[in-house]
Amino acid sequence: MIAQAGIWSHAIAAVLFGALALWQFASQERRAVMAILGVAFLLTAIWAALASVTAPHSILSGLGETARNLGFLTFMFVLLQRGLGEDRRPFIGLIYVALFSVALLQVMINGALGVLTASEELQTLAYESTVILDLCFAIGALLLVHALYTSAAPETRWGIRLTMIAITAMWAYDLNLYTLAWLTGRPPVELLALRGVLMIGLVPTFLLATRRNAELKMKLSRKVTFRSLSLLAIAGYFLAMFFASQLIDLVAGSSAALVQVAFVFLLSVGAVVLLPSKRVRGWLRVKVAKHLFEHRYDYRAEWIRFNHTLAQSGADAGPLDVRVVQALAEITEAQGGLLLPRNAQGQLQPGARWNWDELSGVRATTDRALGDWLEASGHIAELDPLRGGKHGNPLEIATLVPRWMIDAPDAWVLAPLIHRDRLVAAILLKRPRVDRTLDWEDLDLLRIVGRQAASYLAESHSQDALAEARRFDEFNRRFAFILHDIKNLVSQLSLVARNAERHADNPEFRADMIATLQDSVGKMNDLLARLAPKERSRSVAPRPVGLRKLAEQIAAQKGDAHPIRLAAGSGCRALADPFRLETALTHLVQNAIDASPPDAPVWLAVGGDGAEVWIAVEDSGEGMDPAFVRDKLFRPFSTSKTGGFGIGAFEARSLVAEMNGRVDVDSRPGEGTRFTITLPAADRAVMADKDRETA
Repeated sequence: MIAQAGIWSHAIAAVLFGALALWQFASQERRAVMAILGVAFLLTAIWAALASVTAPHSILSGLGETARNLGFLTFMFVLLQRGLGEDRRPFIGLIYVALFSVALLQVMINGALGVLTASEELQTLAYESTVILDLCFAIGALLLVHALYTSAAPETRWGIRLTMIAITAMWAYDLNLYTLAWLTGRPPVELLALRGVLMIGLVPTFLLATRRNAELKMKLSRKVTFRSLSLLAIAGYFLAMFFASQLIDLVAGSSAALVQVAFVFLLSVGAVVLLPSKRVRGWLRVKVAKHLFEHRYDYRAEWIRFNHTLAQSGADAGPLDVRVVQALAEITEAQGGLLLPRNAQGQLQPGARWNWDELSGVRATTDRALGDWLEASGHIAELDPLRGGKHGNPLEIATLVPRWMIDAPDAWVLAPLIHRDRLVAAILLKRPRVDRTLDWEDLDLLRIVGRQAASYLAESHSQDALAEARRFDEFNRRFAFILHDIKNLVSQLSLVARNAERHADNPEFRADMIATLQDSVGKMNDLLARLAPKERSRSVAPRPVGLRKLAEQIAAQKGDAHPIRLAAGSGCRALADPFRLETALTHLVQNAIDASPPDAPVWLAVGGDGAEVWIAVEDSGEGMDPAFVRDKLFRPFSTSKTGGFGIGAFEARSLVAEMNGRVDVDSRPGEGTRFTITLPAADRAVMADKDRETA
């Protein structure tokens, strides 16, 4: 009875789908994509007729089913292509190619069985192969339906909803049917017969779907596509394994088992070696993104990931500058990066790193030329053309990029971070695992995210400046309180001075005066200890200053409190303000004394190279780590000393900068610290003035 019902239900389905196809062709103002759907209806009618005449599980019925599947697959392919517009990528139908290939294998196997007289063993093999192919096709087709529906524009999704529901029902039934056939090893006659009833039930759904007239806008969903390709690759792998094992069994004879084991072992080793490789996975992502999608990047996903990285907070989140490097590196799949903040003198100085500890020889640029050029042009410079002499970048950049960047083989791209037309920093990206050149999408995206990252850094700097201003304000308020105490002390001493004129001969008054003075001195010492004032007198114009004499003077002043050693050459004179230089050097020497053990001497060294002279202060204390030197050393109120105010190093650098000099620091934890004050040489400056006067 079920077989008879199957024949009649397939016959009715053939008539209904034939009528649906004719109505589809006869309708006016139908788009081309809907005409393709009419062809799919016609192929469905032919398949149902063949199943009714020759039985649902016959070879002709199998060929008709393949034709039906190809019709609906073509409809979905045209639907997707129509949504891509004119800017189509080659191989956009890569996932379709796999399904069309499966359908072609089905036709070849069914056609061969229909023409040739095969042995029972070969027929069994052909049946098992056909079932596996049908199962793979059903899985891939359902994945495509899901991908198409979820990637449709929201305003047009309703136009394909009923069509996709009907197609899903058809292939979901096939999935269950062929799963049962594969598990049992025989055709499920009952399910094959009842498929005609299902197709009759789908006719009203298709009819309602064809009455909807929607502008269809389709795009590939990246996640669904990658998952679909992964599943199809897995299915293809098992399919290849099945055919290979069967072929080995037929050809190898008695050695088939050994050959099969060796074959499986080689494939397994290859999978273990290749699949975990980050380079292989990166290469696959590049190729798929290049040939399968309209754009290289999924901009929504990249933007979400970028902002998530920058906005991280909590104990596990790294510093902002490290997160900035990480965010930009992850977008281009760079393996690491180095941030180059721009300092007050316009130089690009080494900053935070991410995954690039092996980069060596990094130092600040010698002048502000590179920063000015990046700020004015906003250019993203690739370094490989500079190494090869091709100068794909503007020629000007070839003379500005420091040599250590060119010599670093992994240095890939130098990108500026610009905020409101001002260069905040530059970022040097490490070469990705799959080397490539930047295209217009990379450049546009790096410019956009670079500006966003620069805004984060600028906001962070503004917050630091605000916090610093607040600390100064707090210092000023504290100073005002202490001034009030000093005023009281001055009033007390003034009273003592006035009374001394009248009672100086009174022994009791003299004793009381001495006690009052001692008390006042003690209070003032307490105030000085609390405030640690750094007052300075009015500065004078720069003039030649002998560095050896100054070093000897400081050593004499501080030598009673701590041992100080000199390594000073003669004849080194700096063009400087004597008071400013003495104040700055005193700060650094006192810091060195505070950081040194009591019996470890502090060294003062003097030298020069003609154009510049220097004086160095070196101690053997605990030293400082690079993060403290970079972020806190020269900031006011940042100190590692107990009870310190953190103003000495800040004021020393400010004083030296006012004299056109600089302060360099070389410090390593556990090895001590060396501060070097470098100033213009007085003799060189005098000669330059004479040359200008002569000219």
